[in-house]
Amino acid sequence: METKQFKAESKRLLDMMIHSIYTHKEIFLRELISNASDAIDKLYFKSLTDDKVGLAKDDFAIWIYADKDKRTLKIEDNGIGMTAEELENNLGTIANSGSLKFKSENKLDEDSQIIGQFGVGFYSAFMVAKKVTVISKAYGSDKAYQWESEGVDGYTISEAEKDNAGTVIILELLDDTDDESYGEFLDQYRIKGLIKKYSDYIRFPVKMEVSHSRPKEQSEEDKAANKPLEYEDFIEIETLNSMIPLWKKSKTELKEDDYKHFYTEKFFDYNEPLKYSHVKNEGVPSYNALLYIPSKAPFDYYSKEYEKGLQLYSNGVLIMDRCSDLLPDYFSFVKGLVDSEDLSLNISREMLQHDRQLKVIAKSIEKTISSELKKMLKNEREKYEEFWKAFGLQLKYGIYSDYGMNKEKLQDLLMFTSSKEKKLVTLDEYVTGMREEQKFIYYATGESIARIEQLPQTELVKDNGFEILYLTDNVDEFAVKSMNSYKDKEFKSVSADDLGLESTEKQEEIKAKEEENSDLLKGLSDALEGKVAKVVLSKRLKSHPVCLSSEGEISLEMEKVLNAIPTEQKVFAQKVLEINPEHEIFGKLRSVSGDSEKLSKYAKLLYTQALLIEGMSIDDPVEFSNLICELM
Repeated sequence: METKQFKAESKRLLDMMIHSIYTHKEIFLRELISNASDAIDKLYFKSLTDDKVGLAKDDFAIWIYADKDKRTLKIEDNGIGMTAEELENNLGTIANSGSLKFKSENKLDEDSQIIGQFGVGFYSAFMVAKKVTVISKAYGSDKAYQWESEGVDGYTISEAEKDNAGTVIILELLDDTDDESYGEFLDQYRIKGLIKKYSDYIRFPVKMEVSHSRPKEQSEEDKAANKPLEYEDFIEIETLNSMIPLWKKSKTELKEDDYKHFYTEKFFDYNEPLKYSHVKNEGVPSYNALLYIPSKAPFDYYSKEYEKGLQLYSNGVLIMDRCSDLLPDYFSFVKGLVDSEDLSLNISREMLQHDRQLKVIAKSIEKTISSELKKMLKNEREKYEEFWKAFGLQLKYGIYSDYGMNKEKLQDLLMFTSSKEKKLVTLDEYVTGMREEQKFIYYATGESIARIEQLPQTELVKDNGFEILYLTDNVDEFAVKSMNSYKDKEFKSVSADDLGLESTEKQEEIKAKEEENSDLLKGLSDALEGKVAKVVLSKRLKSHPVCLSSEGEISLEMEKVLNAIPTEQKVFAQKVLEINPEHEIFGKLRSVSGDSEKLSKYAKLLYTQALLIEGMSIDDPVEFSNLICELM
C-alpha cells in the first residue's frame, strides 16, 4: 500500500498543530466530537428532504469507546461519512474544511450549527496519539475506506469494511512520560469531565459504556452469618452531555430554581446567586447570555490570583473558560457565560480574534449589568446593600483606577455610611437631602465609623446640621477625589481649609487673634519645624483643643494609605496643626509663650496628641511618655 505524503505546507501546519496552536492537549476530544456533530448535522439536514436516509433525529448519536489494554480511544458517529476522495481532500490537505464547503453549497443559515470552518481540528488528535486511523463510509456509497497516519511522515488510504454510513476515528495513544500522562484520556471519569466541560451542549447525544459496581444479592444464610458483601461489575450506557443549553430555552419554560441550580452546579458555588439575568440579543451580533451576581465574594476575589471572565461558547461548544475581554474590571465579580454564532474564531478555536463583534457584545453586557444593578438598588434595596458589602469596593476601584473616566457609569451605584442614622446612602440620596444653603458634599475618612465619629474635625459640620459621608475603605478618598463632584456639588473633606461654614465675622475674628498671637504661633511652628507646614488658630474646633488638617492634594488619610504600601518612596501630607482659641489649653500656651523651652515641649505634646487622634503613628513614643510625666 502506497504511503502518500502531506504537502509541504501541510507538514509545517501539522507540526504547528501538534506543538503550538493548541494550548491544552485535552482540546483534541472537543475537536473530534465537534467534527462528529458536524457530520451528523450534514446527514440530518439531508434527511429533511431525502426519505431514503431512514434515520430520525433521535437515531443520531456519537459514541466513545476507551480500551485501556490496547491504549486506544475510539470516537464513532453515524453521520454523513466520507468517500475516498473526501478522505484525500479533507484529511490529506490540512485546513481544507468540508464543513465550510457544505454550508456554502447548501446555503445553510446560522441555525445549521455546523461549526467546523478551518479543517484543522482533526489534527489535534496527533497531540495525544502516535497513530490515527479513520474508517468512513459515505452515505449512499457501497464502499468504506480507511485513512491511516502516524503523523508528518504521511498517510495511507485503503478499502475497508463498514456496515453503515458514518465515521470511526481510532486513536492509539502516545506512551506516558515523566511529564505527560496520555493514559488519563482513557479514564472514564476524565472523559466524562472533558465532555461536560467542552461538549455538554453538542445537540446530539454523546454516549459511552460506563462500568459500575454493585453489591451481589445475598442469600438468607449469608445475611444471617454477616458475611461481607461481594460486588459485581456491570456496564451501563450513559449519555454524557445535556444537549440543550439552559440559555437557549425559552424564559417562560424556566423557573427561578432552574437558574439557581445551573449556577451552583456550573460555577461550583455553595451559595445561591444574589441576582441573575437571562439575555437573548437578536441584533448583530446575536448572542445568548446568562449573567450571575454571586451573593458572596470568592475568598481570592481581591487578590492577584483571581481571574475574571465569562465562559464563551460558539454554538454550544466551549471556546474559552474565562474570556476576560467580556467584562470591565469594575464588573469582574459577575459570573456567567455568553454563546454567540457570530464570532470570528481563530484557527485553533481556543481563542478569539479580537474583532468588532466581541467588543459590541462586551459593551452590551456592560450595559445589562449596570441596568440590573440600578434596578436592584431601586426595587430591592436590602439585596443591593448585601451586594454592596460584598463587591462595593470593586466599584470604587473602578472609579479610581481610570482617573474618574468611568465615574458617569458608576457614581450612581456608590454607597457610603451616613452620619445620619449610620446607614448606607447613595450620592443621589445625599444630594437630594442637602439643605438649600449647603455648598458641599462633606466627607470624613478613618479606619472605622467609631474612629471617625470621634474626630474633632467633624464638630463644626455636625453643629451646622449637615450630613457627613463616612469613608472607611483605603480607596474611598482616592475615588472621591477622582470624581471631584457629583451633580455640580463638590466633595469636601471635613479636614479641608475652607468648609464654607464660617461667617465673615468669625473669619475676621480668627484673623485678628492670629495677628495678636503671631509670636506664639511662630514659636509653636518653629518647635515643630519639619513636622508641620504651619500652626494656625482653628475655625472648626468646638470642644477639642487640637487637630490636624492638611494643605495640597495629599490628605492625612492618603499619607497613611500610600505609606502602608511596601515601597522605599514615602509621601507626606502638608500637615497643619490647628489650635482651638476657645479652649483652656490655648490660655496655657499664652501663659508660657515667653518660655521657648516649655513652649517647645507643649508643641510636641499637642502635635503627638493630634497624630494619635488621626490614628497615625507617632515619631517618638519614648519622648512623648517622658513629656507627659514631666509636665504632670
